[in-house]
Amino acid sequence: MLADSVGLALLVVLESLRPSERLAFVLHDLFAVPFDEIGQILGKSTAATKMLASRARRKVQTSERPTGVGREQRDVVQAFLAAARRGDFEKLLRVLDPQVKLTVDTPSGVVVTLGASKVAAGARLSADAATQGRAALVNGTPGIMSWREDGTPTRW
Repeated sequence: MLADSVGLALLVVLESLRPSERLAFVLHDLFAVPFDEIGQILGKSTAATKMLASRARRKVQTSERPTGVGREQRDVVQAFLAAARRGDFEKLLRVLDPQVKLTVDTPSGVVVTLGASKVAAGARLSADAATQGRAALVNGTPGIMSWREDGTPTRW
């Protein structure tokens, strides 16, 4: 769990960097690739590459650290699955924030549901899909993954 949290934190921080900054930072600071070689990859001078890495370091050091995946968030995902699979909607309503936002990727696009009672009602309608769903980290956030008949993933 700790390794997942650290990996997620690093991913979130690295996503805040521009691609050239990320490349200079990761190659030099993590893999000890010399700046002149990184500069050749980027098509920039050694001095410019050093500046990119320096800028990236500053951003990483000043970035707000993500809170990580909390037990409470995982409990909500498990409660949603239980509600959809076994009809335990009371437990789902107890763990949902009244202002909860549920995002589902569907074949026709993204569907967003707002509010605890609407999300709980959606769990009732999702009973069939929930039997196939599994708790997973989706873009670093607890969610549910299932797969369409054609094998493409869908995330909740």
